[in-house]
Amino acid sequence: MTKMNWHIPENLSFEDALELTQTLLDQMVEKKLNNSEIEKIITNLVSSKNGARGFFVIYLTSNLPLADNPSDEVINALKTSPELVIELLVKNLAMSSSMAITHRRNNDEDMAKQSDITCQRNQKLIQKIDLHLMTEELKKLKQTIINNEGIYQTFLEKWGYDDEQKQVIKNNIEKIVS
Repeated sequence: MTKMNWHIPENLSFEDALELTQTLLDQMVEKKLNNSEIEKIITNLVSSKNGARGFFVIYLTSNLPLADNPSDEVINALKTSPELVIELLVKNLAMSSSMAITHRRNNDEDMAKQSDITCQRNQKLIQKIDLHLMTEELKKLKQTIINNEGIYQTFLEKWGYDDEQKQVIKNNIEKIVS
């Protein structure tokens, strides 16, 4: 098999980012890429909003166990785009926390468990990336939930999170930020 051309276009679409990330994960599992190639590809992916969104959607929800123990290459690559990565991981923490509740309310335990796994993977990434800015952003989300106003109020209202969902989000933040 010939090596894939990993040139990532500047105007990468979300759909292309999803596809590229799936290919990347498959090649990581098949050990077709070395560590520096993995880091470079992920660095390029997370340098754009669509690339970062696509990466996290596939990486955090994949059936592959890669995201259960993120490698140093993944962590190092994510640290290269702190603003994008922090925003997405903070919002992903909220979304995966609340979706587990939504799925359980809808009696869909399989999807609830998938949301739990996504949330746990997301928490692990947050902890391994360990950026001061990440902690500050998590505190802002927590304060928005507590005060019912703040920088994340529009985000929380957009997704219609109720009190139970906000409480679980707050609890998950507290597991990370003491």
